[in-house]
Amino acid sequence: MAKHGGFPGGAMPGNMANLMKQAQRMQRQMEEGRKELESTEFTGSAGGDAVKVTINGARDVLSITLDKDIVDPDDVETLQDAILAAIKDAMTKADEAGEKIMGMSGMPTGLF
Repeated sequence: MAKHGGFPGGAMPGNMANLMKQAQRMQRQMEEGRKELESTEFTGSAGGDAVKVTINGARDVLSITLDKDIVDPDDVETLQDAILAAIKDAMTKADEAGEKIMGMSGMPTGLF
């Protein structure tokens, strides 16, 4: 006779074993997707491409490129706004790719 709460002989029923295998396979696929996403680069731009920011899927900023025409010592605020907009654009692209790769629309990819 099985102990209270256990399965006879300590074995899992067939359906439970299949569910565990599926869960492990999904976990491997998510890990592979996360690695793929982290190694992918995304470039966002602002100011008519006067500012470009490249990040990876891990959200590391890899580069910032500024067109000389966007640099105006008398209007630093415009440059700051353009840099922020380019970063947000790159992050949006990374998020969209993460949703596609991870197949989890609506979940923030920054958590993976």
